[in-house]
Amino acid sequence: MPRPVDHQTQIEIEAAAFRTLRNHLMEERPDVQNIDLMNLAGFCRNCLARWMQEAAKARGIDLTKDQAREAFYGMPYETWREANQTAATETQQKAFETSFAENVTKKT
Repeated sequence: MPRPVDHQTQIEIEAAAFRTLRNHLMEERPDVQNIDLMNLAGFCRNCLARWMQEAAKARGIDLTKDQAREAFYGMPYETWREANQTAATETQQKAFETSFAENVTKKT
């Protein structure tokens, strides 16, 4: 049975796991398409960036959309798109419309 941890340690563990996810998507798997993430999991790199921007704003910190995205792409968004993004198929686009409506539009 895992031992209980204090609140600060819990935050640090969660932050480390989050950084590992971010680095995995940025460094190990830049080939994974955002549309596939969105269609399968209901979030993508842009969602992660938006969540970071929202968390910063809630703490009175200005973080632009571009700054937040660069934290998840490791470079400017447009540069990443040019290097890694492939054209979406019609099937992917239809699935995305549904996933976006269910996971983003409802929440904003």
